[in-house]
Amino acid sequence: MSADDTQGAARTVRAGRHTVRIHRQDKVLFPGGGGAKEYTKGDLVDYHRSVAPFMLPHLRGRPLMLERHPDGLDGPRFMQKNTPDSYPEWIHRVEVAKEGGTVCHTVCDDTATLVYLADQAALTLHRWLSRTGRIERPDRMVFDLDPSGDDFGAVREAARLLGELLDELKLPSALMTTGSRGLHVIVPVTGHHDFDEVRSFARDVADTLVAGHPDTLTTAARKKERGDRLYLDIQRNAYAQTAVAPFTVRAKPGAPVATPIDWSQLDDPDLDARRWTIADAVEQARSNPWAGVMTKGRALGPARRRLNPLMP
Repeated sequence: MSADDTQGAARTVRAGRHTVRIHRQDKVLFPGGGGAKEYTKGDLVDYHRSVAPFMLPHLRGRPLMLERHPDGLDGPRFMQKNTPDSYPEWIHRVEVAKEGGTVCHTVCDDTATLVYLADQAALTLHRWLSRTGRIERPDRMVFDLDPSGDDFGAVREAARLLGELLDELKLPSALMTTGSRGLHVIVPVTGHHDFDEVRSFARDVADTLVAGHPDTLTTAARKKERGDRLYLDIQRNAYAQTAVAPFTVRAKPGAPVATPIDWSQLDDPDLDARRWTIADAVEQARSNPWAGVMTKGRALGPARRRLNPLMP
């Protein structure tokens, strides 16, 4: 892949078999100030090109919801599910059922699409937990560890407890900073269970953990009922729900990135939810922190038999 005919505020990027015109590449999407670095659309494009080999395996075949900021963080935001007719024909799409109709989602299967979405100021890519071939059967289960404030120590502790429980259930798991406040714990599953089964299992895991730590953890969906406790959110494990994609940029000052990490990095004193940005996330990606984990999808039947005796 190479860039050519860079001219002024626009440039043409060649990505595989396709050419993408980048418009207003000098447009500031992430303003600087307050200790945050400024980043432009061109910076976002360059990041997408660099991270593509690591990010695409987590995007291919999955419907996306796009979080777009055409005028940057200081402008309006909108969430895009339907793919506009103006998108190039070579960008893959999938039509999925919704209540009362269908939605034609964008699917990012190649670098050219990733670059095009950056040109559209799609800052954050939210992906489905299932793929187009088995749209109603997820192959990922996600626990979102959402602290009540900015206490990342509580997030670390919750991750350790959840990781230990998943180990006891003999389920592989992976960690990811959200680029916002918390961590995601992601479990690969076989794709043979429907969303209701996966969500029910995730809820029982969360309830079991909360029962052992009721003063620090909660599954209460309403904020006013959580107090200072960390929220174990399993709500993303449902049809048409999404989770932020690995290596996607978050729409926050400094362009933090949702970044996969190794479990051993949980002990890093510098770790927090916004530890990596578009300036250094590719370096973390090259360390292959999820080596082999996402190819170990497990059926939930054996894990369910191990979980039942532990439940409150």
